[in-house]
Amino acid sequence: MPAHLLQEEMSSSYTTTTTITASPSRILQNGDGKLEKTPLYLEDDIRPEIKDDIYDPTYKDKEGPKPKNEYVWRNIILMSLLHLGALYGIILVPTSQVYTWLWALFYYVVSALGITAGAHRLWSHRTYKARLPLRFFLIVANTMAFQNDVFEWSRDHRVHHKFSETDADPHNARRGFFFSHVGWLLVRKHPAVKEKGALLDLSDLKAEKLVMFQRRYYKPAVLFMCFILPTLVPWYFWGETFRHSLYVATFLRYAIVLNATWLVNSAAHLYGHRPYDKTINPRENVLVSLGAIGEGFHNYHHSFPFDYSASEYRWHINLTTFFIDCMAALGLAYDRKKVSKEAVLARAKRTGDGSYKSG
Repeated sequence: MPAHLLQEEMSSSYTTTTTITASPSRILQNGDGKLEKTPLYLEDDIRPEIKDDIYDPTYKDKEGPKPKNEYVWRNIILMSLLHLGALYGIILVPTSQVYTWLWALFYYVVSALGITAGAHRLWSHRTYKARLPLRFFLIVANTMAFQNDVFEWSRDHRVHHKFSETDADPHNARRGFFFSHVGWLLVRKHPAVKEKGALLDLSDLKAEKLVMFQRRYYKPAVLFMCFILPTLVPWYFWGETFRHSLYVATFLRYAIVLNATWLVNSAAHLYGHRPYDKTINPRENVLVSLGAIGEGFHNYHHSFPFDYSASEYRWHINLTTFFIDCMAALGLAYDRKKVSKEAVLARAKRTGDGSYKSG
């Protein structure tokens, strides 16, 4: 059966998918008697539990001199050592056992899902709902990824969406590729990030016991799940050398997961087309989607952050959406939010850069 027919059959045969349909635009009159057009992305969103990930076009950076960068030397040293270890891991790859390669790939995919399907689409944007077994799996997978706990990751990501490409954006791409890729982790946060982050409503995250449990025990859990376990398994179960286990299955694998995620913040904000909204920086970048298992359709995602697929095309270069749909088939995921074709076409016609091609 062709893939697109299989997808349609699965999508229509289990649980529920909420389709978001909206009119192209709406004209409102403000207090000064002026006519204003309400952005489509504010009208479309039907999630009652969260609004703080919706872009606020009214926010402007404060005028005046920018604060000086305050370097976090601990992070600079640790990141440098990690990437040196990963480079050595590349040298060791040809002499590693095949099982070690497969183990590293497995760990890469699972930990990536902890970010994409977990911290991003489930907890940051609430684009679908998950039952306890799936939430537990995603918390474990997210801990394997070691990219801050779900609470902190989601808080920073909501700030990123609401104040994108401003000083309040943790990884503001207007500060250049290096800063948006990794530099933002090597310096103290801009005061505006802290100020705006403190104003967000994070009650949904605080109310989730698994999220707060992970936050409480994050350091020992990360030490075990991200470093000790992936190193011990190849060494113990199939006799891989400790050196290969550490540098290939742990350091190299972890560095690749980090950089694949960071490319969403850097490359997908700087390189590619903007078929849905040319007024915002995020782009459609297929190469990023390959590495980040579906997160590279970034112009779409920032235009419709409440779509569980983070893309118009669902399974196309989007392993995360395939995973969520499989979980829905098992009854573990439900209430998946999806923007209607009509709303997408209206948005592309109204604000796109002209590169839109219907799939």
